[in-house]
Amino acid sequence: MAKTLTQEFVKGLWDEIPPFRLVLGLCPVLAVTKTVENGIGMGVATTFVLVCSNILVSMLRKVIPSKVRIACFIIIIATFVTVVELVMQAFAYPLFLKLGIFIPLIVVNCIVLGRAEAFASKNNLLRSILDGMGIGIGFTLSLAALGAVRELLGSGTLTFWETPIQIMGPSFQPFTFLIEAPGAFVALGLMLCIMNLLGKK
Repeated sequence: MAKTLTQEFVKGLWDEIPPFRLVLGLCPVLAVTKTVENGIGMGVATTFVLVCSNILVSMLRKVIPSKVRIACFIIIIATFVTVVELVMQAFAYPLFLKLGIFIPLIVVNCIVLGRAEAFASKNNLLRSILDGMGIGIGFTLSLAALGAVRELLGSGTLTFWETPIQIMGPSFQPFTFLIEAPGAFVALGLMLCIMNLLGKK
């Protein structure tokens, strides 16, 4: 039985949440989540690209020849990534500098390309929009949650709009290991474990 429109959106928030269920897009998940702000910024950028590319792929799915569909999908995705880059350079330049090379790497993010190939190229416009929004918001929440855990335990702060807010008291001894690269793997592993335990229940 076909999923309802609500299910198409909600699946990305839990059942198919990219880093924790599909285990996709781990490169930016691990690299940019030193702070909540970075996680949210990367998530919003990816969501924009995901929704827009899903829209265009769904609209052109009957026109694009199957033999060159992947190349066409990459061109579509690259177009929207360029838009994101230019907008961030104009309106959020400090965040753009923090995210660095991971913004252009959205082009080859397996979440975006995977949704274009597995979903948008086979479904109508409305379902593709809802799928892109659900998966994108789920991805953003994942990045924000991982960033919050790493930043809070690693430095005792949460950063919003380039302003670190001190959460932990003066006696708190931060686990600085968590804001380093190996700490990202540990934090992700623990969160995957928790998600799997919750999923089984």
